[in-house]
Amino acid sequence: MIQLQRQRRRVALRAVVVCFLPLALRCASVAQVTTLSDPGCRQSFTRALAKIMESEGETAQVAQQLAESSALTLQTVDLGPRPFLVASSSGVDYSFFVERKGASCVLRLYGRQKGFVSYTNNLTYIATEPLAPCQCAE
Repeated sequence: MIQLQRQRRRVALRAVVVCFLPLALRCASVAQVTTLSDPGCRQSFTRALAKIMESEGETAQVAQQLAESSALTLQTVDLGPRPFLVASSSGVDYSFFVERKGASCVLRLYGRQKGFVSYTNNLTYIATEPLAPCQCAE
């Protein structure tokens, strides 16, 4: 009887490890773009940010203005590697972070909020755009 209980615990433990190990390996590290002063990187960053916000319903003009002001702020103020918020005049707040993927970086939208309605997806993310030729550091 005791032997059977031990065997069941081992099987259950293995099942937990097999099920949750892929999720643990998927954890993203937040990074900081270190080359925003480079014109190519800055253009890539603003294009990616504007593209994501346009896909979320912002007008092209508002998305471009928000992207440019966000890039300027992130270039000017050293916030370190952390998520950042972009607040639109439409009333929507967008939550972004940069992730280092090998030698390159990606921009990820993981949350948005308008009024009391919010949506967060930090497993598969709402939107992702590459930031080539930007460089980033964790």
